[in-house]
Amino acid sequence: MKKRNYLIYLIGALGLLLSGCQEATKTKEIQAAESKMTLHIRNPKVEIATQFEQMASAYEQEHPYIDIEIETVGGATDDLADLKAQLAAGTGPDIFTNNGYEQARLWRKYLEDLSDQSWVKDAYEEALYPITFDEKIYGMPMNMEGYGLVYNKDLFAKAGIHEPPNTLKELRFAVKKIQQAGITPFASGYYEDWKLGVLLVNVAFAQQNDADEFIKNLHAGTEKITTNQLFKDLIQLLDMTVQYGNRDPLTTDYTMELNQFTSGEAAMILQGNWIQPMIDQVAPNMNIGFLPIPIHNDQKNDALVVSVPNYWVVNNQSSPEKKQEAKKFLNWMVSSEQGKTFLTEEFKFIPAFKHIETDDLGPLANDTLAYYKRGNIVSSNWYHFPVGVKEQFGTFMQQYIAHQLNRDQLLRELQTSWDRASSQMKTQTP
Repeated sequence: MKKRNYLIYLIGALGLLLSGCQEATKTKEIQAAESKMTLHIRNPKVEIATQFEQMASAYEQEHPYIDIEIETVGGATDDLADLKAQLAAGTGPDIFTNNGYEQARLWRKYLEDLSDQSWVKDAYEEALYPITFDEKIYGMPMNMEGYGLVYNKDLFAKAGIHEPPNTLKELRFAVKKIQQAGITPFASGYYEDWKLGVLLVNVAFAQQNDADEFIKNLHAGTEKITTNQLFKDLIQLLDMTVQYGNRDPLTTDYTMELNQFTSGEAAMILQGNWIQPMIDQVAPNMNIGFLPIPIHNDQKNDALVVSVPNYWVVNNQSSPEKKQEAKKFLNWMVSSEQGKTFLTEEFKFIPAFKHIETDDLGPLANDTLAYYKRGNIVSSNWYHFPVGVKEQFGTFMQQYIAHQLNRDQLLRELQTSWDRASSQMKTQTP
């Protein structure tokens, strides 16, 4: 009987001990969860949404005291209105992006000075210029990007086209042959106003003899969009993409146009090397390349637009602790082996840093680098536009496609929107 009582006592003691251990474990888990810091990141690249989440998870494994919450935006939804409201209310993300130039000037009060960060010495000097003010650097370059007409080489060969077109006349000839072969020449997703007001309009600016001087003169009123031949040329190309494109371009969004292109339904798409990860997911080893965007018959057309599209910035309204951790994350992205692998192999980014080596980023990045090395590049100019203009440009071009404006009316609306925004910009202080 005594032995039995002893066993009962021992079992009870063990039960209490296990219970105590479980409670202690739960307490430690609660304390660990409570001690974690959450970084909020706004990612503007829908093309790498999944890969960015995977990179964040890898960082969390190396830094178990950090939780990363990502909001991915892009395309038609990325008008920055929600970000402006969050920052104004003091609830903005800890890391977000900025285009540099005018946008950085207007948002500078929200941007943390990153001049002392270790990655600065490794960045290409010209890549830092758009985000530098008063000799201070306010953002880390995301990558370099190029854009033009992405084309399916197999469909071109099927249509009997063996030399890529470089002029508007050559493109028109190719388009007709493609259509005769039963293939839609263009996948045109003009539901996205940024494709019109940013990517397409920029070509008319980039083809000026001196884009910076032209923009300066637009502000001064000595140049006019309405009388500039390159903007009239641009409308010819726009007309061609609509005439020889998919049905209902104004209701065709980013995803839909990519589906048309990757399925082999359409031969060309106006996009950049940033779509490579999305293409690889659904059509790996697709035989594609870049064509320049021709708006006339001059050989100046034979160039891609190449630039740094965005900069990672740290919200200076965040707590000192969060700002420190945000900087650590950005440094990890471009200095750790795992971070660099994600940038090059998963994101297919063209690095804006001298120390990051690349092997094969895909055919679009390879073409971008080839054009860059030959010097056949033109500039991105929307960074110099008055704030709000590119969205208005996109809207007016959508109205033109919908036959709500004719050519002359479109040119006048582009000019009027520039004049209005330029006047407002002059009254704003940095």
